[in-house]
Amino acid sequence: PFAALTGFDAAIAETGRLTDDRIELDEGGKQLLDEQMQAVLEKIEAQPRVTVLWFCYDERKAGGTYVSTTGHVKKVDTYTGKLLLTSGQAIPLGEIFRITPEK
Repeated sequence: PFAALTGFDAAIAETGRLTDDRIELDEGGKQLLDEQMQAVLEKIEAQPRVTVLWFCYDERKAGGTYVSTTGHVKKVDTYTGKLLLTSGQAIPLGEIFRITPEK
């Protein structure tokens, strides 16, 4: 009976979709992330392969989701505030939660 309501199914699906809250790093977490970033910068010429856990804000709802992205680092662009991967993906530096080098 509700099928006649245009967009009702989409609205129900959107309401049921869950988002996460962004976690603020404490001082110890910020220190660890800084050390991880320095390790990447020391090897930037070799385009190190890393896995980055970062927060991606949702376009429609409050919050977002944590995304794990693996790739080779091309550049850390402090001007735009992005970590650039060779695949072309740009990850906002302020949203990075953890950087893990791949062996």
